[in-house]
Amino acid sequence: MRACEGDYILTDSEWDELVWVWGQTDVPKGCKVEIIDGLITVTPYSAQAHHGTVEPVQRRLYGVIPEDWGVFQTQAIAVPSRLGMFIPDILVAPVQECTEADSCLPAALAELVVEITSRKNARHDRVSKPAAYASAGIPLYLLVDRWAPEGPTATLYGEPRGDVYRPLAVAKFGELLTVPAPFDLVIDTGEFPET
Repeated sequence: MRACEGDYILTDSEWDELVWVWGQTDVPKGCKVEIIDGLITVTPYSAQAHHGTVEPVQRRLYGVIPEDWGVFQTQAIAVPSRLGMFIPDILVAPVQECTEADSCLPAALAELVVEITSRKNARHDRVSKPAAYASAGIPLYLLVDRWAPEGPTATLYGEPRGDVYRPLAVAKFGELLTVPAPFDLVIDTGEFPET
């Protein structure tokens, strides 16, 4: 730590300063605060269509995950190497790790993350977040993109190398999407609201 100016703490680490500011941020009701590419970002939770997508995915996940894993919607995960602190729309991770985490969990402990785009956050969900999730070694990333240029699409990514995922499966809304082991899950994207 170098100095303290009023209530603000300056450190030798940009990451430590960002996490400190993130932790001090007063979150407006109905919003989440993330660090994306080193910037503190406040985003309102999406509308009903967002919840209409989260619910069926979460319900299906509970039927296939091991008993010591959980499905979380407000758990922050940290990727310091990418200056990122993210709150995925859905996170699957060991329950014990999440219940013992102070405020954030190392992203490498996640088994699956799911992001659901809105018009305003689509770039983050398509570019910044998958690069960070891949660099952290999260095995699977599911992007549910109602705003994809080619039409509403769900894309499952896996096999992370560096900061890049390989697309494993793509389904237009209305088609089935298979999530491989350890989930062995088929998701009917026809259940997702398109707008």
